[in-house]
Amino acid sequence: MTEQTETSQRPVLVVDFGAQYAQLIARRVREAGVYSEIVPHTASADEIAAKNPVGIILSGGPSSVYEDGAPSLDSGVFDLGVPTLGICYGFQVMARALGGEVANTGLREYGATDAAVTGDGGVLLGGQPVDQNVWMSHGDQVSRAPEGFDVLASTSATPVAAFGSDEKRLYGVQWHPEVKHSDHGQQVIENFLHKAAGLPADWNSGNVISEQVERIRAQIGSGRVISALSGGVDSAVSTALVHKAVGDQLTAIFVDHGLLRKGEREQVENDYVASTGVRLITIDAREQFLDALAGVSDPEQKRKIIGREFIRSFEAAERALVAEAAADGEPIRFLVQGTLYPDVVESGGGTGTANIKSHHNVGGLPEDLQFELVEPLRTLFKDEVRAIGRELGLPEAIIARQPFPGPGLGIRIVGEVTADRLEILRDADAIAREELTKAGLDGEIWQCPVVLLADVRSVGVQGDGRTYGHPIVLRPVSSEDAMTADWTRLPYDVLSKISNRITNEVREVNRVVLDVTSKPPGTIEWE
Repeated sequence: MTEQTETSQRPVLVVDFGAQYAQLIARRVREAGVYSEIVPHTASADEIAAKNPVGIILSGGPSSVYEDGAPSLDSGVFDLGVPTLGICYGFQVMARALGGEVANTGLREYGATDAAVTGDGGVLLGGQPVDQNVWMSHGDQVSRAPEGFDVLASTSATPVAAFGSDEKRLYGVQWHPEVKHSDHGQQVIENFLHKAAGLPADWNSGNVISEQVERIRAQIGSGRVISALSGGVDSAVSTALVHKAVGDQLTAIFVDHGLLRKGEREQVENDYVASTGVRLITIDAREQFLDALAGVSDPEQKRKIIGREFIRSFEAAERALVAEAAADGEPIRFLVQGTLYPDVVESGGGTGTANIKSHHNVGGLPEDLQFELVEPLRTLFKDEVRAIGRELGLPEAIIARQPFPGPGLGIRIVGEVTADRLEILRDADAIAREELTKAGLDGEIWQCPVVLLADVRSVGVQGDGRTYGHPIVLRPVSSEDAMTADWTRLPYDVLSKISNRITNEVREVNRVVLDVTSKPPGTIEWE
């Protein structure tokens, strides 16, 4: 895949050695106003050169450089003359390739570590405190820097914790500057980008919008295009971008499957349409979905049913639009999809023909739909998508909303999905979201699934009598990309208010519990 077709910006390439933080490095580069992409460590020097990079960052990784079969790098990459920064494992790969020494001394460093900057710190560490706290995760150490390189920092266990050569424009650090735990980590990345590589901070949401509008117009021409609008951030922003580019050539299809949260249909039909002017067709399929889900408790079966019924609803709308298009003489050739960059990376880099994502993400679009995909967000991370949505003037209630699974509340009811249970969960979910917003906590959490344990009843006391109500589970989590997550330590007074309101205001609920499991081992959703 050559992403130059996606963006006119020349990229900083993040070479992935299997690190859990490769995507985080790419995000930090973008936060510094520079466009970045991720490539596998197996890419050859010629393949990397073909991308015309303005910088290269070698990620960390879980291996030892001494292990048989350890991830390696084409040494020709260091001969390309491209400014390069090695991080952790990438730092050690660079050191060995350039003639330095990496040793396993038995001294390991994990977590918070005190580091000392040597001399003036050079271009990479200049202007930073001599003593600083960094985040380490390594067993091997660089014991000798390559010839011609200056040692820029050290720790008690690692004599060469950072090095650099201004002449070669090659640099490295043993710690992880991309994580927030490294006190001056972002400054390390920005010093490399702006000072060592001389790159301007000129990549922003405004540039992305104008660039994507031009690309969408070139792709679609005078053709007609449809979009599956779920009300989520990704589909809302991708649909708005395409509408900005081609206007009434786009028709958005919104399927109300009855598994939405309180007020979401009205939000899409009123606020979203008012802010974009997009032509919207709503399919009311609530009864269809409930009938199909009747008597089903198995979570995987529920997902399959919801995906299948979504396909049927979407295809019915598609057939009507195709017939309309045939009457107008212009067929529908294009389908908008809210693919994000993590999806591209996790599917192998996006090479070859793109596959339509599963219903967990975009509502179960069938794989045999004969459309050419329009994916205006496929180079972006979620926070960048939100920024573009705000730039486009979309309602904050949609842009700032928490991620919501395609199967909706159907997988937040543990047990059979019924109209009565959906109303109970909708009311409890609305209270939780309202109180989190009032407390100003929306920015601190990734999402807070609210789960109804429909097949469980617990004893309670309400109104001087015993009750047998359903428990509600609160699952607040913090994350940057949902690949890993930790439960959010919400203030007790907020939790208390949510619990009191739910047990007082939502019928058949007499207990609220808090899920304090990280991911892994638990997933964010319960089903």
